[in-house]
Amino acid sequence: MKNTLRIATRKSPLALWQSEHVAACLRALHPGLEVVLVPMSTRGDEVLDRSLAAIGGKGLFLKELELAMQRGDADCAVHSLKDVPMELEPGFALPAVLARADHADAFVSNRFDGIADLPRGACVGTSSLRRQAQLRALRPDLVLRDLRGNVNTRLGRLDAGEYDAIVLACAGLQRLGLESRIRSRLDAPDWLPAPSQGAIAVESLAGDARINALLAPLEDAPTRICIEAERAMNRALHGSCHVPVAGLAVLAGDRVLLRGMVGDASDGRSVRAEAEGDAAAPQAVGVAVARALLDGGAGEFLPAVT
Repeated sequence: MKNTLRIATRKSPLALWQSEHVAACLRALHPGLEVVLVPMSTRGDEVLDRSLAAIGGKGLFLKELELAMQRGDADCAVHSLKDVPMELEPGFALPAVLARADHADAFVSNRFDGIADLPRGACVGTSSLRRQAQLRALRPDLVLRDLRGNVNTRLGRLDAGEYDAIVLACAGLQRLGLESRIRSRLDAPDWLPAPSQGAIAVESLAGDARINALLAPLEDAPTRICIEAERAMNRALHGSCHVPVAGLAVLAGDRVLLRGMVGDASDGRSVRAEAEGDAAAPQAVGVAVARALLDGGAGEFLPAVT
């Protein structure tokens, strides 16, 4: 097995695309290395009639893949980094974060060009509390309904007329060749994505030196700086899919600027803050934004933070 690397992956089309992308990069970096996918089903994929917050959070997308690595059935796993909990289970690491794709959210509709164009009382589909909070802040008249499943499932429900519009990640649509479905981009500073949105991460066993050495060249340093700031903010806020937390870091030379938001999905109230700091210490920038958010009253929306 010395010349083989096995990637555990979810079975959704987007997860398979991301894992095959990583596999192709590894084959190019290491000629002669055989890279194979190990598709698996996770509880997060199987339970679609309830929100992620109700069934245990985004970590449900990782657990089966981590167990496969512990059993020796896989050497690493590929994730959308926004689905990776702020604290990994003991014994696991993220040795590589690939260059980030489009971080923005996508407004998708068959009849309307943007949020402002929706008629009063229009139905918008999303199960993300972060997206719901920002939608309610912009348009409190909208009817927001849960929508889970893979990208094609969500688009199918839109096309069936169940919703007037839905909100997805631009990166997922672009990776699946569905960029034409994007009617408008929802972007900073007015609209903030999930922390780490658009970034792909590779998870492995922390002590597996051979695998981690093979994965290391996939690392994109600018992306790592930005996501470390975003994840540090989220970690300091105890953020999860239970709480509407958004954040986007932008790198400019040796400085990193982070904008953050905490909101209320029920009424659209929110607190926003930003900070700039040394790109060599991105986590400090994230903590600074978290403190500013808490000082601004975000604790009202974060019952776990004391």
